[in-house]
Amino acid sequence: MRIISKGTLRDYWQGHAETEQPLKSWHQIAKSAIWATPQDVKNTFVAASIIADNRIVFNIRGNDYRLIVKFNYPYKIAYIRFIGTHKEYDKVDATTV
Repeated sequence: MRIISKGTLRDYWQGHAETEQPLKSWHQIAKSAIWATPQDVKNTFVAASIIADNRIVFNIRGNDYRLIVKFNYPYKIAYIRFIGTHKEYDKVDATTV
């Protein structure tokens, strides 16, 4: 998958050092993946939550943080839509962010 944008993840982990390794790990797995459906993603990340509009919520660092990614499966692109704490996640609408 092509990840848009790793810079968003990098910016986040520079301010939240404890997320650096989990986000790098997620990025490496996603970059190498060939996902064609939400179920393909779920098969890789069992704890991920499939939501509307081709979005998936990933638990980062033991569910301390949430990552929302929107997928365009035909073009093999993953768009980073949100990264934040669980508390920050509760304040956004995951289906529209």
